[in-house]
Amino acid sequence: MSISQTLKSLNLDPDSLVTLTYSEGVDVFVHNETEVETALAETAVVNTFSELVATPGLSVSTPYGGEVIQSLRADGYLDAYARDGDFGSYLSEVISDNFYDLELIEHSTEKYDHKRGFCTLTAEVQIAASQIISESPFLSGWRATVSTEDGTLMFDA
Repeated sequence: MSISQTLKSLNLDPDSLVTLTYSEGVDVFVHNETEVETALAETAVVNTFSELVATPGLSVSTPYGGEVIQSLRADGYLDAYARDGDFGSYLSEVISDNFYDLELIEHSTEKYDHKRGFCTLTAEVQIAASQIISESPFLSGWRATVSTEDGTLMFDA
């Protein structure tokens, strides 16, 4: 069952916020301090995040409360968009190029020794349940967390 179908079956308040988390990691070299760049190149986290944010009809916010598209627009990151219909790819490029400035995706590195490690990138967003139900975005690989009357429910797509 998809995330949107599961949310629909829960009969949630339409304003209920659903937290979506997507995480992926890769083995990296840490001695040259390029672990994040390697993870950006070898994982799909930025692309997956960008495609979700670019989905029409969704208002995607960070866990800190800022709506992603509005924030990017206000800071001038969307000014060069050519409106060629491939907004997800454009967002992916902008986020990758400005990864440290935007702070939209978290990164962590576990160092095994002085040379090798594992870098994980994690995207976490919040979307109203009603929007996920009505738009049914592609959420394969995302983990959903939602508060219900009986507690917090977590499930994977």
